[in-house]
Amino acid sequence: MIHPLLAARYSPYAFASGPRVPDEVVDTLLDAARRAPSAGNSQPWGFLPVRPGEAAYAQVAPHLAPSSARWALDAGLLVVTLTRRWVDDPEIGYSEFADYDLGQSVAYLTVQAQALGLQVHQFRAFDLDGLTAELKPAPGWEIVSMLAVGRAADEPAPVRERRTVADLTTAPFRTEAQDWPQTP
Repeated sequence: MIHPLLAARYSPYAFASGPRVPDEVVDTLLDAARRAPSAGNSQPWGFLPVRPGEAAYAQVAPHLAPSSARWALDAGLLVVTLTRRWVDDPEIGYSEFADYDLGQSVAYLTVQAQALGLQVHQFRAFDLDGLTAELKPAPGWEIVSMLAVGRAADEPAPVRERRTVADLTTAPFRTEAQDWPQTP
């Protein structure tokens, strides 16, 4: 049976506006993220957590697209995710696993948030070029996505359609387009 934290996870489109996510919770989320596995233990992820009222929040928030701003700005925490695709090792140079590893790290953070009674909505609806120019990541680092973290103000859909387990193993090998079988 799937763990209840995973079964209950969803991406809210409404957050309860209220207090910022406290420092100790931010630290716990980032601690969970840093424990994710990565290729060669490279840990090519970086995070910029920002909360309403902070100077960095004022740098990040204006770059949200209207489609994400209408719900993400109510979250008690926004997190800019970054990855280090270009590495200093001359034998490697470019990490083809960096984005995958960042995704694992975000998944750990997401499950930890769920365990703390918070929800996470990952998104890419923001001005990437504008945010990059604003934040000026160090060489080799690239912004990938953002996370809105907080208490949901909406409920998950009563039926959340997901591809079947069987489809996960057969879809990559089909030769003609077919509708994905769905299951709640």
